[in-house]
Amino acid sequence: MDLGLIGKAAIVTGGSAGIGRAVALRLAQEGARVAICARRAEPLEQAAAGLREDSGGEVLAVPADVSQDGDVRRLVEQAVERFGRLDILVNNAGTSAASPFAEVDDATWQADLDLKLFAAIRTIRLAIPHLAEAGGGSIVNVVNIGAKAPPANSVPTSVSRAAGIALTKALSKELAPQNIRVNAVCIGMIKSDQWVRRATSLGQDLDQYYHAVTRERAIPLGRVGEAEEVGDLVAFLASERGRYITGTAINIDGGSSAMV
Repeated sequence: MDLGLIGKAAIVTGGSAGIGRAVALRLAQEGARVAICARRAEPLEQAAAGLREDSGGEVLAVPADVSQDGDVRRLVEQAVERFGRLDILVNNAGTSAASPFAEVDDATWQADLDLKLFAAIRTIRLAIPHLAEAGGGSIVNVVNIGAKAPPANSVPTSVSRAAGIALTKALSKELAPQNIRVNAVCIGMIKSDQWVRRATSLGQDLDQYYHAVTRERAIPLGRVGEAEEVGDLVAFLASERGRYITGTAINIDGGSSAMV
C-alpha cells in the first residue's frame, strides 16, 4: 500500500530508541524525510545513522530536551530549514511515571506535565504555521491506555496523558479548517528500552518478564506489542491513506484496555 509519504517532512520527538525510533524508521522507509530528537547527542546521532542505513532515507538528528522551550524552538527551526517544509509532527517523548498519589510531590507533577503535556503544546504551537503553509498535515500524539481508564497508583502519567487526549480532540476541531489532522495513539504494553531496564533491575530474563507482564495484565492477544507495530499505525494516521481520520484516540494494546 502506497501511503503517499514520499517527499514529506516529519518531526518525531523521543526518536532515538523504542517507539520513537520505530516510528521514524517507518516514515523514512515510506519516503519521508525525518528529524528526530532526544536529550543525549551521542546516542541520538548513533540512532540517526542506523535509521539512514536501515531506510536509505534522510534523517536529521537534533539534540533537544522537549521540556525546554528553547530546545523545542531550535528543533522545529532546524527541521524546517533542512527540509524546507513540515507535514508531520509526532509527539512521542516521555517515560512511564506511576506512583500512589500521596507519594508524588509538586516537582514530580510539574516535571511530568512539562515532558508529556507542555512539550506537545509547544511543538504543536510552533509546527502549526508550517503545516498550514504546506497545505495541511498530520499531528500524532503518543499517549497510553491509562489516559482513558486510569488504574490506581498511576499518577502523574495517567493525568498528563489524559490531558494529551483532550488536547488532541480540541485541536482536531480547531485545526480542521486548515486541513491539519490531529490524532492520538494509546499504547499498551509495548517492547521498549524502559522494560529492558526494568527486567534487568529485577534480575529477570527479558522474555520471562514479558511473559509475566502478559499474564498480570491479562492481555487478550497473549503477548507484548512490538514497537514496529506502533510505527505502522502512526505512519498510516500521518499518511494520505488516513486523510479522513482526525480527533481519534486509537488503542494499540492487544485488547487489554477496558475502554474502546
